Amino acid sequence: MADGGRKQRVLIVEDEDNIALALDYLMGREGYEHDRIASGEGALERIRATHPDLVLLDVMLPEVSGYEICQEVRADRGLAGVKILMMTARGSAMERRKGLALGADGFIAKPFELKELRDEVHRLLDAGAGAGAGAA
Repeated sequence: MADGGRKQRVLIVEDEDNIALALDYLMGREGYEHDRIASGEGALERIRATHPDLVLLDVMLPEVSGYEICQEVRADRGLAGVKILMMTARGSAMERRKGLALGADGFIAKPFELKELRDEVHRLLDAGAGAGAGAA
C-alpha cells in the first residue's frame, strides 16, 4: 500500500445510488478518501476544486455525459495528473474506444465484479503513485 502521508482521493461520479453505495463501500474499505457527485452537472467544478487522484466516471449521467467531462478534464492542463476510469452499462468495443480516445485511463463495463474494479483502481493509482504528482 502506497502511504506517502496523504490518502489518495477518489471522486465517484455516478447517478445510480445502488452502484454509488457499492463504490463508496469499496473505496472506504481500500483506504481511499472518497466523495461522490450524482450528476454530470457540477462534476468538472468538483474535480477542479478537489483535484482527486482518480475519478470513477459513469458515462450515462444526467445533464452532462461522462465523455464530455472526460474531454474537459483532459483539456485542462492543471488536471493532467487526474486518472479517469470510465464505467458504462453499454460496454461495447466502440464505447471503450471512444472513452480511451477522449483520454480515459481505463474503462469498465457494468455490472462489474468488485474485485475487477478494485484491481483496476489499484492499477491506475499505484502506477501514478511514484510519478511525482503535484507538480504545477
